[in-house]
Amino acid sequence: MRWEGDRQSDNIEDRRGDGGGGGGFGIGGGTVGIGTIVVALLGSWFFGVSPSTILSLLSGGSPAQVQQAPAHPPANDRETQFVRTVLGYTEDTWSQIFRANGATYSPPRLVLYSGRTSTGGCGMGQSAVGPFYCPADRKVYIDLTFFRMMQQRFHVGGEFTQAYVIAHEVGHHVQNLLGISGKVDSARQHLSEREANAASVRLELQADCFAGVWAYHTNQAKQIIEQGDVESALNAASAIGDDALQRQSRGEVVPDSFTHGTSAQRVRWFTRGLQTGSVEQCNTFEARQL
Repeated sequence: MRWEGDRQSDNIEDRRGDGGGGGGFGIGGGTVGIGTIVVALLGSWFFGVSPSTILSLLSGGSPAQVQQAPAHPPANDRETQFVRTVLGYTEDTWSQIFRANGATYSPPRLVLYSGRTSTGGCGMGQSAVGPFYCPADRKVYIDLTFFRMMQQRFHVGGEFTQAYVIAHEVGHHVQNLLGISGKVDSARQHLSEREANAASVRLELQADCFAGVWAYHTNQAKQIIEQGDVESALNAASAIGDDALQRQSRGEVVPDSFTHGTSAQRVRWFTRGLQTGSVEQCNTFEARQL
C-alpha cells in the first residue's frame, strides 16, 4: 500500500503507556450470565463495537460512564504515522462524500492504547476484543498489537488490510452520524435475540461496504492500492466471518448467533463498496440477500 508522504490526521489520542485503569467492563443495569459475556466477546472480537456496549444493551441498561484516561501527543514511529495517514484518508474521503450530498462530515478521534483504556460511555475497552467504535464519545479505539495478532491467528496482514480495519470502524462512525446505528440499537430493544443478531449482521456488513467505498475513493484520489492489497483484505474479511470464527473456536456453526456475517457475506459487501464507490449500494437493510 502506498501512503508515505501524504497528510496525517491530528485527530489522534495516544494513551499507550498510561497503564489503562479500572477493573473489567462497566455494565449498566440488569445482570448477564457467562453465556452472554461469551457471545459479546465473540461478537466484538473483530471489527465491532465495545463488548461492554453489547452487554449493556443485552442486559437492558445503558452504557456506563467512566472517566477518560489522559492523552499525550502521538508517537512518531512508522506504525503511528501509518494510522494517522489512513485516518486522514478517511477524513478526506468522507468529507468529500458528505459535501457532495449537502452535509458536513464530523470526523471521529482515534485512540491508541495498550491493554485497556476507559471510554466516554462504552465501559472499559480491552485489547482482547480488537478494535471498536464507541458511539457515545464518537471515538475509534485500537491497540496496535491487534495487527500482529491478525497475522499470528488468521495469517493475514499487510498495511492495506490494517487500513481496512480502521476504515470499517470509521464506517461505524458514519453510521452513527447518519442515525443508522441509533435506529438499530433502539430496534434491538424490542426484538428477540435471533432478530437482534440479524440486525447487527446488517449493521456490520454495511460498515464493511462503507470500508470498500472508502478504499474506492481514496484509491481514485491517491492510487494507494498495490498488487496483492485487495486479495489480502478479502482474505481478512473471509477469515473473520462468524462461521469461520465459530468453526475455529467451537467446532460448529450456529447461524442464529451470528452478529457480523459469514465470510462470504463480508467479502461480498466489502467488494461491492470497493467496486462501486457508492454509499447507496451499501443499503444492507433493504437487501433481500446478504
